[in-house]
Amino acid sequence: METDRPDGRTPNQLRPLAYSCSILHRAHGSASWAQGETKVLAAVYGPKAGTKKNENPEKASIEVIWKPKTGQIGKMEKEYEMILKRTLESICIRTIYPNTTTSVIVQVVHDDGALLPCAINAACAALVDAGIPLKHLAVAICCSVTDSGCIILDPTKDEEELMTCCEA
Repeated sequence: METDRPDGRTPNQLRPLAYSCSILHRAHGSASWAQGETKVLAAVYGPKAGTKKNENPEKASIEVIWKPKTGQIGKMEKEYEMILKRTLESICIRTIYPNTTTSVIVQVVHDDGALLPCAINAACAALVDAGIPLKHLAVAICCSVTDSGCIILDPTKDEEELMTCCEA
């Protein structure tokens, strides 16, 4: 079994976590979340009147917009948007403000691995900051499996690229 990683952590050790809320003044709620060098900002706007087409008017709608650090949004970012939307829909009490839309914008500041869990944590913290009614909190962490079968928590970008399997 492996004991140390390139950055000196043990397999079950997380990188330092940092969190701040109410950092964007025009948003209804916002949060910054960092795990090591990975950093994400999340902003919440709403609930605003009206839902998107094909949405249930009896429930609130959650819209997620993923903004990469640079360049255009690609296939991976679209998948992250979908996973984040489903996660947030599962924790929000959507019947309190029917026929409304709450927008969650996620801005990637730096990606050094475990990006999706970092974004989930930031978005959840921003929803709390905005006062959006939640059933419970979502908390996410990434784990990976090395070639030798060792499970490691919170991999860096370099570690993710070497892994057999990586799950957020």
